[in-house]
Amino acid sequence: MSVALAYITCKDMEEAERIGATIVEERLAACVNILPGMTSMYWWDGAIQKEHEVVMIAKTRMQIANRFIERVRELHSYEVPCVVLVPILKGTSNFIHWVEAEADPDSARS
Repeated sequence: MSVALAYITCKDMEEAERIGATIVEERLAACVNILPGMTSMYWWDGAIQKEHEVVMIAKTRMQIANRFIERVRELHSYEVPCVVLVPILKGTSNFIHWVEAEADPDSARS
């Protein structure tokens, strides 16, 4: 399959909504889901950090993965943002076709 789920963590709802709106508007993603209320624990600057973050899951195409990742990096506030794409191996065919059609930044649609 040619589609993927992108997992992205953001510092807050405002950042997630800003990034999400931009990548959908620019057709780098067919849609995004924003999930508030996540607690992250991770190593940073030699110590374990604990922060509240927001998770964003986007649906996109693997063919535009590099453009997708670069655009999210441009929009993101973190020095090292978590932006990972996981290929979708199986799904409902109408959903897969919808993602393929909508996540198309080179489309002439506005």
